[in-house]
Amino acid sequence: MLKDRLIFSLLMQKGEYMLGRNFRLQRVGDLQWIKDNYDVDSILYSIDELVVLNVDRGDKDIAIFVEHLAKLTRHCFMPVAAGGGIASLEDAYTILNAGADKLIVNTVLIKNKPLLKDLVRSFGSQCIVGSIDFKKDGSYIRTFIKNGLEDSGLNLDQAIDNAIELGVGEIYLNSMDREGTGQGLELDIVRHVSERSSVPVIAAGGIERTDQFHEGIKKTGVKAVAASDLFYFMGDSLSKARNTMCLNGCDMAKWGDIAEFFQLQQEGKG
Repeated sequence: MLKDRLIFSLLMQKGEYMLGRNFRLQRVGDLQWIKDNYDVDSILYSIDELVVLNVDRGDKDIAIFVEHLAKLTRHCFMPVAAGGGIASLEDAYTILNAGADKLIVNTVLIKNKPLLKDLVRSFGSQCIVGSIDFKKDGSYIRTFIKNGLEDSGLNLDQAIDNAIELGVGEIYLNSMDREGTGQGLELDIVRHVSERSSVPVIAAGGIERTDQFHEGIKKTGVKAVAASDLFYFMGDSLSKARNTMCLNGCDMAKWGDIAEFFQLQQEGKG
């Protein structure tokens, strides 16, 4: 049975890590800056999966993205899902060879359905995550592609159905209204998508406080929640969030022994 998951999402633009708020970006620093300022190993031992998104505006440079992705994932033991700008099977192979376990797609769900079907045939549904960015417009819920810059033409229900019909194995559902705000998930919308979707759903957009992680699991029926605020790296916030999820009845994987094993391996003691 699928475990509940705590996921962290990193936004990358030309090798720099970014903060996102309502899909507006602010530069934070490169991987070395993150390592110099945060305990990256501790962070990685607190999460179940890492999401890395190429958020370049305009044409995306896959070569730069995979170069930095490979550096980031070199010592990762948890699954990594990565995407943004996949325009061919070659791009997909390059991202997977750089250390990703799953591919995240957004624009191709609308603009290049033949490629999406090729990805599913080549790698299997379990490898393909459909990213759905949504924004409320009164009672209507619009969905967007191209880093939130273009209306997809589909409402939320249509976008979910389209992704599933094309064969994705998971949905990454992100609220453009809530991203980076710390206001919590759009619980009613996430619950609706969870009930509608026949594949697992990752809920993102608005999570910041510790209680919002287990709230997302318990009140919506999703099996995974994701945060993306880089400054949440500070201290032991993610480990506290994980412990709180466990204490509140979330069915989490037990990473302690695995984390200790990999730490010993990195220190040359294993």
